[in-house]
Amino acid sequence: MPQRYIKKILDARVYDVAVETPVDEAPLLSKRFNNNILLKREDLQPVFSFKLRGAYNKMMHLSQEELDKGVIAASAGNHAQGLALSALKLGVKATIVMPKTTPQIKVDAVRARGAKVVLHGDAYDDASAHALALADEKGMVFVHPYDDPEVIAGQGTIGMEILRQVNGPLDAVFVPVGGGGLLAGVAAYIKYVRPDIKVIGVEPEDAACLKAAMEKGRRVKLPQVGIFADGVAVGQIGKETFRVIRKTVDEVITASTDEICAAIKDIFDDTRSIAEPAGALALAGLKKYVEQTGCEGKTLLAIDSGANTNFDRLRYISERTEIGEKREAILSVTIPEQPGSFKKFCAALGKRNITEFNYRFADDREAQIFVGVQIASEGNDRGELIERLEQKGYAVSDFTDNEMAKLHIRHMVGGHAPATVENEIVYRFEFPERPGALLNFLTKLGQRWNISLFHYRNHGAAYGRVLVGMQVENSERKALREFLDGLQYNFKEETQNPAYQQFLSGQNLS
Repeated sequence: MPQRYIKKILDARVYDVAVETPVDEAPLLSKRFNNNILLKREDLQPVFSFKLRGAYNKMMHLSQEELDKGVIAASAGNHAQGLALSALKLGVKATIVMPKTTPQIKVDAVRARGAKVVLHGDAYDDASAHALALADEKGMVFVHPYDDPEVIAGQGTIGMEILRQVNGPLDAVFVPVGGGGLLAGVAAYIKYVRPDIKVIGVEPEDAACLKAAMEKGRRVKLPQVGIFADGVAVGQIGKETFRVIRKTVDEVITASTDEICAAIKDIFDDTRSIAEPAGALALAGLKKYVEQTGCEGKTLLAIDSGANTNFDRLRYISERTEIGEKREAILSVTIPEQPGSFKKFCAALGKRNITEFNYRFADDREAQIFVGVQIASEGNDRGELIERLEQKGYAVSDFTDNEMAKLHIRHMVGGHAPATVENEIVYRFEFPERPGALLNFLTKLGQRWNISLFHYRNHGAAYGRVLVGMQVENSERKALREFLDGLQYNFKEETQNPAYQQFLSGQNLS
């Protein structure tokens, strides 16, 4: 039963290395959402993440004989840093197996704390399997990042601190979820002491393993996992964590990449600190909860779980923030190809700011423009803007939620393909981002089909994103599909995507 964790949490040894982090008010967010919004600042730990708590508590429960053998773990970064610092504190040898896609800032931080780093595989599951094999081969003790009672208890000390620090009413606590160690520990403690407080887990939409498990009533393994929020990029909720969570958690909410990016900006605005995507996840869920329930006057707390992110990822994050805050609409608009059309269109927008404007001559009758427009986040301002433009005779397509348009088209609007480009078929790919990855991708793609369109942009993320157009005869389409399946990259056909059709495809030429 989850109650057995109460004593474990009370007895947890974490403060030799961890600190009791503050609960900060978020005045700007509170005013915007008409609720008292609080942030539990686990980004202020010595390793800039809560993971230190569980790792150290686990090591304190190992025997001297086990410590002498050394410890090993698999981690995308935060658990690795926590274990490395814990091992340094106790004078124990530590080996960390990290996916090759791990942000460099986390790899460097682990090495700086004296641990040996082994880079293996493209995702956590690959690294974990290798770490377990090394543990067996070399006799080291494997320290699981979340699915271990002592790790869960260490993370549960955050729940204990929250109840001690928030003296007044507390209506709900929002917790990020990857494998579930943090959520299980926090929920076990809070629900035992204050069952009236809601505990809500928050996952990325593209890594929602807990939501899938709750719906099925059993653990399930996701076929693929998005890793923008790399700290919670887990394909299956832990066995022990799920046993605790299903008895203690009130609800699970998912957040999109754009919503997470918006939450990163919100935290910056209120604290002048930069959360990693997983660190801002709980706040993204809190905001969604307020929008869905319409609650006001409540005290809501989100755990800011970490701040380990590569600086160059901020470019991508900032691009997506305005959309995540619903303050930018991405539209395709058809205007007459004649002098004065741009000016007339801008007048139709009123006093709204234009955030982006892309155009290239296509024919002498109509112009297709790709435009970003600033909108109000409240109400249905985007819908009202589109309706207003349509009333003025403009044909409008809304690309605000079109992933290909946001990732690729906005950066390559340059005109339709010439009539000589025939049988073009378009795919969007994701591949593990590391040195030489693009060359490896092109090498695998080979030279069997002519590449007629290509867009790649490094966002500082763990996965590279490429849009590729190829000229493929109908008789070759089946062979192409079989070839792509064999590449073992995530891909999606985008030939019928309206963003491609309107801006790049030669099929629109008259």
